[in-house]
Amino acid sequence: MSQDVAVARPSLLKTIARLWLGASLLLAGAGHLTWARTEFLAQVPKWVPLDADFVVLASGVVELVLGAALLFARRLRTQVGWVVAAFFVAVFPGNISQYTNGISAFGLDTDRARFIRLFFQPVLVACALWSTGAWAAYRASKRPK
Repeated sequence: MSQDVAVARPSLLKTIARLWLGASLLLAGAGHLTWARTEFLAQVPKWVPLDADFVVLASGVVELVLGAALLFARRLRTQVGWVVAAFFVAVFPGNISQYTNGISAFGLDTDRARFIRLFFQPVLVACALWSTGAWAAYRASKRPK
């Protein structure tokens, strides 16, 4: 990764997207630990070999850390972007499980709504990579020098 890409000032739109994503992760993380804990429990696939409550609590803590990192870890922004994107990929099986098992949670009470929700996860991955400059830094590192 070149230095000029790492310190380039992001556009206003990228900054807004990164701040929105960070705030959303903080809100979701707080929900995992408090008011939405039961609904998050419903999304943990049965095949996960860990206690579902532990998974919900641990992922909530991870979301709080990632949300704060998106908001405040300026020097690590591109690395945080990759970690956030990987996190969104890692939790995607929960969304698939919710759809395939017909579990109602978060207002997703029809198969159609649960199916449509599946298409938003790649958008979150792309937003994490784009808004943090992670994808641009990767592409810059692959250009011939």
